[in-house]
Amino acid sequence: MEIIGYVGALFMGLSLGLIGGGGSILTVPILVYLFAVDPVLATSYSLFIVGLTSLVGSASHISQGNIHWRTAFVFGLPSIIGVYLTRLYVVPIIPREIGEIGDFIITKPLFLLMLFAVIMLLASISMIKKPKKELLISNDKLPMANEQPTTSNNLKQSQTIEYNYPLILVEGLVVGGITGLVGAGGGFLIIPALVLLAKLPMKQAIGTSLIVIALKSLIGFTGDLSGKEIIDWQFLLAFASIAIVGIVAGSFFAKKISNEILKPAFGWFVLVMGIYIIVKELFLK
Repeated sequence: MEIIGYVGALFMGLSLGLIGGGGSILTVPILVYLFAVDPVLATSYSLFIVGLTSLVGSASHISQGNIHWRTAFVFGLPSIIGVYLTRLYVVPIIPREIGEIGDFIITKPLFLLMLFAVIMLLASISMIKKPKKELLISNDKLPMANEQPTTSNNLKQSQTIEYNYPLILVEGLVVGGITGLVGAGGGFLIIPALVLLAKLPMKQAIGTSLIVIALKSLIGFTGDLSGKEIIDWQFLLAFASIAIVGIVAGSFFAKKISNEILKPAFGWFVLVMGIYIIVKELFLK
């Protein structure tokens, strides 16, 4: 099972590099079902793995000028606050036994797994459904951030990105809270927000999303470091290293494979995984 788990780590990084979001949502199921990590601890481990993997994956986007730093700050700051406060204050106060329905006991691990499964279903729907026309533009046709625009209209657009600050701040805070609870990076929420609210082209949205995911996940992970927990650093670094190999490979292949084909296919896989978690935890135990 561990060998399959490490293959899953490679696949997680590969998918994150290929489609820029959604891959990190596989980390918790891999940790829980293939490595038998406690679900609560798995959400913490996931933050570190996703954060480190995304940080390495963002390096190529930084070198290509695909990070819109102002947007990363405006969106990332409330997101970082949300995830850090959630891990530091919200997760610890959730009781080990939340309640009962007949003979069925709702525990903290079960609650987090069910919440995670619901997030997986929402993520799968966002990846399966056909995006709006403006999101279908090929990355090859999008202007690089460091390229000179060829027309005055393009110049005007590149210099006047209009922000919907209230929506961006609220979205950042909400995504941070979700990340803190379930340990997923939230790229499937961040990328549409950056495209629709910050008006970024898809390539810049993916690069900016990775840097936001990296910072908020790693900082959120520090909210779990109270000094009392036992963290298997050897395992964490081994898992993250394999995921990093995957994201580097995914970033390379992303230039050769259509995102429009990969994203819905991966969405169906995430949908099946989400349904599996719900069925296994509620009906097969």
